Amino acid sequence: MFKIPWIRTLQTRSMHLLKDKAYINGQWLGAQSGKVFQVTNPATGEVIGTAPDMDTSDTQRAIEGAHAAFQTWQDTTAKDRSHYLRKWYDLMAQNHEDLAKIITLEAGKPLVEARGEVAYGNSFIEFFSEEARRIHGEIIPSPIPTKKILVERQPIGVAGLIAPWNFPHAMITRKAGAALASGCTCVIKPAEDTPFTALALMELAHQAGIPSGVVNVVTSSRENAPAIGNLLCESPLVAGISFTGSTQVGKLLYRQCSSGVKRLGLELGGNAPFIVFNSANVGHAVKGAMASKFRNCGQTCVSSNRFLVQGKVYDSFVGSLVKEIKSLKIGNGQECGVNVGPLINQAQFGKVSDLVEDAVSKGAKVLTGGKAARQFGELFYEPTVLTDIKENMRVYTEEVFGPIVTIFRFETEEEGLQIANSTERGLAGYFYSEDVSQIFRVARKLEVGMCGVNEGIISTAEAPFGGIKESGLGREGSHHGIDDFTYIKYICVGNL
Repeated sequence: MFKIPWIRTLQTRSMHLLKDKAYINGQWLGAQSGKVFQVTNPATGEVIGTAPDMDTSDTQRAIEGAHAAFQTWQDTTAKDRSHYLRKWYDLMAQNHEDLAKIITLEAGKPLVEARGEVAYGNSFIEFFSEEARRIHGEIIPSPIPTKKILVERQPIGVAGLIAPWNFPHAMITRKAGAALASGCTCVIKPAEDTPFTALALMELAHQAGIPSGVVNVVTSSRENAPAIGNLLCESPLVAGISFTGSTQVGKLLYRQCSSGVKRLGLELGGNAPFIVFNSANVGHAVKGAMASKFRNCGQTCVSSNRFLVQGKVYDSFVGSLVKEIKSLKIGNGQECGVNVGPLINQAQFGKVSDLVEDAVSKGAKVLTGGKAARQFGELFYEPTVLTDIKENMRVYTEEVFGPIVTIFRFETEEEGLQIANSTERGLAGYFYSEDVSQIFRVARKLEVGMCGVNEGIISTAEAPFGGIKESGLGREGSHHGIDDFTYIKYICVGNL
């Protein structure tokens, strides 16, 4: 059930999107055990509602529903799937503001950012509604005159989609849009911290007339999540898994999927370098750094994590960046002008605090911030700049996932690249340079799956999103996003 403060905050007109039941096989259901778990607003600590605390028996029911629905959904025409997705997109666009308010309340991000996420998340459903009609096959010239070689793409089956809390709308639509366009059905497991956004999306999918069992959402507490993930990975009725989250959990799912040799898409943790070369436009670099670092309080997988600044522009860049950071407004995301909200939960707050304390104890210098901002709430942390970073500090190798800027000084291009590439992660990277030769040279040598050159915001539905090394497998978004949900079938027609 939803608490009165939640109703007042979100306003009555938004209530049609608020669901305290999970969505399985076209029905709104509680857990068979009757258990629920609380969801809190990270900005205030207020309990904003409860969601079903489902377990593996509930998940099995969702899997079976999705498997039954796949038998007919796979045979729908690309045109029909396109129309369903377009109607879903139109409804999400009509309910843009209501979705944004739900995101702000359960994820804590400022409302202006939540609106941006809704626009971004909606764009994947729009894109894949169009891409559904462009999943093409091939006719390959045969070496034998009496044979014809045909190649077509077919949907893999039921897809288990495990989504994170930091983009509770966009990470679901980025996966589900591609899966449904391909002809797959889905069982979605949203993060424990942010189930209401997923359920709001299901209400709109229901209104769009997407057939029962094609999309399903199973909610659970953190305690039940591992068992549900294991079932999705090991069930013979599930053909593939798409997961966004930590590298540690991704490796676990990788092992669990091996028993069934499942199709697997992993978008895992990053450790993004942000390099500023001597030739850079410092003003543009500072603007890009702010955009890349402080979205969602630094809690994004493509957030800049290590700032590498070449000697000649070091003082200018650092001074300008600190000035900009000091102008940020911390607070509850529902308040006007706020651009830095809380960390998502106590575990994340503790990690950020520990990383800063470790660095400072080993000689790091704090230029601004460096402590909790308790005056705003229990989970707020000041935007922080640390310099004099050494290899023995945890921030040298670990992803911070918070509003912490760590700055390294380097002198040569080779040195900068060596530091940038000295990590097992390879999701995103950024660099600023006005030297054309350097741009192409560094873009090729930077060991990442996505590279922003003189640009701090690179995500879009039209581009392939994903990493290399321990940052994952596969790509989401773009026409490549279809690959994880289709297999290639070769058909040989003989005796012609």
